[in-house]
Amino acid sequence: MHPDYSPSLPPPRGYKTARKTVVWSVLPLFLALAGCAVGPDYVRPQIDIPVAYKEQGPWKTAQPGQIDNNQRWWEAYGDPVLNDLIAQANAANQNIRFAEAQYRQAQAAAQAARAGFWPTVGASAGAQRAQTNSNTSGPKLGDTYSVDLNASWEPDIWGAIRRSVEAGDDISQSGAANLAAARLSIQATLAQDYLQLRITDQLKDLYARTVAAYTRSLQLTTNQYQAGVALRSDVAQAQTQLLTAQAQLIDLDATRNQLEHAIAILIGKPPAALTLDAAPADAAMQATLPQIPTGLPSDLLERRPDIASAERLAAAANAEIGVAKAAFFPTLILGAGGGYSSLAFAQLFNTPSRVWSLGATLAGTLFDGGFRSARTAQAIAVFDASVAQYKQTVLGGFQEVEDNLSTLRVLDQENAVQMQAVAAAQLAERLALSQYRAGTASYLVVVTTQAASLVAQRTEVQLLGRQLLASVTLIKAVGGGWHVGAPASASVPPVATAVTPAVSDHTN
Repeated sequence: MHPDYSPSLPPPRGYKTARKTVVWSVLPLFLALAGCAVGPDYVRPQIDIPVAYKEQGPWKTAQPGQIDNNQRWWEAYGDPVLNDLIAQANAANQNIRFAEAQYRQAQAAAQAARAGFWPTVGASAGAQRAQTNSNTSGPKLGDTYSVDLNASWEPDIWGAIRRSVEAGDDISQSGAANLAAARLSIQATLAQDYLQLRITDQLKDLYARTVAAYTRSLQLTTNQYQAGVALRSDVAQAQTQLLTAQAQLIDLDATRNQLEHAIAILIGKPPAALTLDAAPADAAMQATLPQIPTGLPSDLLERRPDIASAERLAAAANAEIGVAKAAFFPTLILGAGGGYSSLAFAQLFNTPSRVWSLGATLAGTLFDGGFRSARTAQAIAVFDASVAQYKQTVLGGFQEVEDNLSTLRVLDQENAVQMQAVAAAQLAERLALSQYRAGTASYLVVVTTQAASLVAQRTEVQLLGRQLLASVTLIKAVGGGWHVGAPASASVPPVATAVTPAVSDHTN
């Protein structure tokens, strides 16, 4: 500053010219420094991706495009009740709302980081009454009035703010992926619970038909015993078989009630507020096993929200390294202030009361006992851990897909054999009853063949249930409704829509 210059006086001749010269000479330096950001630029961790899945099956011929954010995957099962339940869960499930609130929180944090690009402006006004002492005039009581406007700005020379914004955006995108993962998890869990409930209905129908058949068998043995052509033990065996089947039928109610309660919680209702009617007797299963496209292994990295979330967290951890390294460099703070200060309120806004100031502060830490080095090492370690977590999530995703592809293949083969077993068991049951009526076979043969027939039919129904559950798990494993390119939404829509953070490399 000029030695004869005071803020309360007009600037000396040549001061403005000199100030402009300094500003224009320093500005290119600021611009050059602002173009760089310390810390490594992010590159997505490399993973060895297989060219195809190990398991092969008829589902490989399906089009991967059938599973995306525009296609509600649960509709492939063809059950309108399931469609309605998932729509309710998307709108009212509390876990989804929790994930949605966390996503909005991450968005707000990212926006807060962006505020660092802008100057901070403040205003103040004050009035003060004070007493001062002087050797010449003694105590003096007076008032002071002031109005001030001040601003300060820290140029992002070393890129610390840019790296913070980068990390905030990455965490926000991870929150979007977590929201999609929460939706997918709730949808899959609800679909599995509902399908299990319908399989339980099928088992109840099977046991109801079995109880009716066993009742007829008991009546047959009772008539045979009264006619003197059957033993009392035959009647006891028939009674035991009937009562056992009735007990198993009753036990299925407990399973069904628990599944119904779980579904109620998933759609955001208390158990007492939901009643799902049982399927009509002898009705076929409403839901059907869909053909499931699996796509290419590389698609898994883009379609699974948990993988996308892990990748975004790795990107955020990489940006934090730049934030930690920026602490090694000095910070520059530009400040300006202006206002009015006067001993009389009536003269507060007069020209002689005007005050102002301009300044710049360059500050840096000379010694911190290794604190900044430790923070940098910590940030690098966090990044390494995030990369390891990302790769492990990818490997886990491949395992889930392979597991369920294998399960579906094995269950498909098992079901073909089991259908033959059911046909053979039912034939043996009919022949045994005919022989018993003719008196050429004991009732023990009837009991044995009936028990074998019930086990075969129950296994067939349970196999269908396992296939349906495995198909849901596979859809979830390949990403369900996740699809790259769809925008993230902070609201909970009435139907499921996938949110998709980008997975492209950072090149800031």
